[in-house]
Amino acid sequence: MPANLDTDLLRAFVAVADSASFTRAGERLGRTQAAVSQQVRRLEDTVGKRVFERDTHGVRMTRDGEVLLAYARRMLTLNDEVLALMHRSPTVASVRIGTPDDYATMLLPEILARFNAAYPDVMVEVVCDNSPDLVAEIEKGRYDLALITRKAGEAGGELVRQEPVSWVAPPLDPASPLPGYRPVESLDPLPLALFPKGCVVRDIAVAALDGIGRDWRVAFTSKSVVAVHGAVMGGLGVTAMEACTVPPSLRRIGAAEGFPDLPDVDIALHRARGTAPKPVRLLADAIHDLVGGQLLGRRKPPPAPPPAASPVSAKEAAQ
Repeated sequence: MPANLDTDLLRAFVAVADSASFTRAGERLGRTQAAVSQQVRRLEDTVGKRVFERDTHGVRMTRDGEVLLAYARRMLTLNDEVLALMHRSPTVASVRIGTPDDYATMLLPEILARFNAAYPDVMVEVVCDNSPDLVAEIEKGRYDLALITRKAGEAGGELVRQEPVSWVAPPLDPASPLPGYRPVESLDPLPLALFPKGCVVRDIAVAALDGIGRDWRVAFTSKSVVAVHGAVMGGLGVTAMEACTVPPSLRRIGAAEGFPDLPDVDIALHRARGTAPKPVRLLADAIHDLVGGQLLGRRKPPPAPPPAASPVSAKEAAQ
């Protein structure tokens, strides 16, 4: 059977090599000079070579010792890495949270980044779906948490905060428009870029248009908020979305463009039945603190420029 190299002996050898002294190596390792010397002799017996030359001038490595030193450092590094990996705190649990794609894209990233920094051993899995489907799934125990949209005041779940809903259109082209150009929000029927059926904000938007007798058609639909943003940016249609999910590149429109006001919605948190494990409670608390505390996602629309007929004085501008 081949001999095995003892990492304790290798550690003593490296300490002597680094300090060029058995005494200083012993101080570093918390051992006596005699104990370190004995460990080095045992290592030499194992490898069958002298690793140090000792004389009145001190300690110096032999050629064989120099070869062994490189391997010893690598072996000790690997040994320490394996032990650190094996001794790490076990993953406490995983938390499975369901949420619509717009919240997963616009709200959750910062929450999860802060949560991971505080609790790096907790794995979080995010699954995207429409809010009504998520509520049904969490009732079946498929998720630990669900961050969803509901109509304002609707029962079920824990209110995190109320959120305005905005009509959103592409930015106006600063260049001179071509003859016959009409902004997309003035087209008839109105083209809409929407989430699929089942989206709470979609239902609110089309009901509001029906309420004023405005003709509309679905020009684009996707479960992806990035895709809906892109469709609006590209001029395929207008959309309605929670204010916290409107990117600054898009333009909010409203009564001035002939659009009806939209009611606020609730951002609500549902929990699975039963006693939740601690990681689930911690993530739920983080959502209430950051979203409910309005620390995330509140993007105020840029102020509208003053009408040309009512110039703002220098005094008023300074106020």
